[in-house]
Formats: sequence, structure tokens, C-alpha cells
Amino acid sequence: MIVQAIRSAVFYLFFFVHTFILAIIIGLMARLTPNLKSTGWSLAQYWNGANLFFLRWLVGIRTEVTGMDNIPEGGSIIGAKHQSDWDIFAMLPHVGRPAFIAKRELLDIPLFGWAARWMDTISVDRKRGKDALPAMTQEAREALDKGCRVIIFPEGTRRAPLDTPAYRSGIVRMYLAMDVPVVPVALTSGLYWGRNSLVLWPGTARAKFLEPIMPGLSGEQFLKTLIARIETETNAMVLEDARKGLARPISPRLRARINELEAQSGTAS
Repeated sequence: MIVQAIRSAVFYLFFFVHTFILAIIIGLMARLTPNLKSTGWSLAQYWNGANLFFLRWLVGIRTEVTGMDNIPEGGSIIGAKHQSDWDIFAMLPHVGRPAFIAKRELLDIPLFGWAARWMDTISVDRKRGKDALPAMTQEAREALDKGCRVIIFPEGTRRAPLDTPAYRSGIVRMYLAMDVPVVPVALTSGLYWGRNSLVLWPGTARAKFLEPIMPGLSGEQFLKTLIARIETETNAMVLEDARKGLARPISPRLRARINELEAQSGTAS
């Protein structure tokens, strides 16, 4: 535990210092040299790859991403489970030109916000609740028109592994308005980099792009299908990782949920 805590502290030091320096560079480029966007993207991709490197070699978190053949050509929405910052690092290399949806407060931060907006990030003002959806949808439509794939975390925030799902209406509004496929993403990252956790645990964090949901469903049918695909696959992946053994301490809540899945698996078989 002590050794892993030290390794985690070193990672966070590298991560925050590295991010701060690149945010200054890319943020200034966004204001002073907006025509050099391709260079800015190269720096963003470097930042992403460096973070995966830090995770692998400083705290022992490997990365495995599968199912990329499920991402259709052309415009689409990527709707992903969200358990840690790893989720962004894992998906970024596989989605072409991304347009992440992020809370407005992040984009209001000087330098960081300038860089994020330059990189096609879409803002959502959570304080406005459902009143924020029209503006978010319009920005998403503009991003698709520019050739981006829109990436949204449908639950709006990071959630612990096997926590009760809490999907919001934003992705339903986008699905009905955009008329493009939605690619669900299941993942297990919270087993290794927990929400608000100071200690990161070694293992292989996994993400899986699932079969896309094509346009044409009602909002209710779409949301039911999205939740079923993401939650079913995420639960199966978490159970598989738990069966292999986890380095992290397992809380009573997580242990209870794993036992529930084991019981359901035994009943199904």
C-alpha cells in the first residue's frame, strides 16, 4: 500500500506538471497562432500518449482497447461509461477527430479553456439543467459538420465500478436531433484509477467499443438499448477482471455487487 501510494504520488506530480505546461503552450497557440491547429493537435496527442506511458510505467496500469471496428465511417456519437480520466486517454487515439463534451466551468479556465475550445470541445452549462441542451446540441451538430466524432459521457460524471447507473437525457436529445449512429463504450478503468482516489492500482484497464445503435429508434427505445449494452458489457468485464484478481482493496459495497453478479452468472448458466 505504501509503495503504491508513493508511485501514485509520483504519477500525479508528472501528470499535473506535464498538463500545466502543455495547457500553457496550446492555450497560447490557440490565441496567438490559431492557424497552427494541426500542431496543436500533435501536442495534444503527445500529451495523451505520455499520460498512458506514465500510467504504465509509474503505477502499473496497462491499457487495452478493443472493438474499434464497431466505429462507423463518417459522423457518429461515442457514448461511453465514465469511471476515471483514463477513459479519455484510452479513447482518444481511436476516434479520429474528437469533440469531447465538457462542463462549462472547465472551459472558463484561462489557457486550459482556450486550448480545449481550440480542440473542438463542446461546452455544457450544467447550472442551466435541461435549458442547456439546445446550445449543446447545436455545438455538437457543428462539430459533426466539421468531421468530428462527438464524445459524451451519458452519466455526466465519473461513477464507481458497478454503481447504480444514472444516465441523463442529453445523449437522447443528441441522438434524436443528429440522425447519426451512437457507439456505446464499456470499460473497467475505475477498478484501477478510482474516482477521487489518491492511490492508483496496477492492472489492465480495458475499454470496448460496442455495436453501434443506428438512428430511427424512439428516445425511450434508444436509452433502454444504450443502457443495456453499456451496463451489461461493463458488468461482464468488471466481473472478469475481479475473477482474475485485483491488486486494490475491495470495499464491502463493491464486494457485494461482485457477489451479486457471480450469483446472476451462476443462475444464467
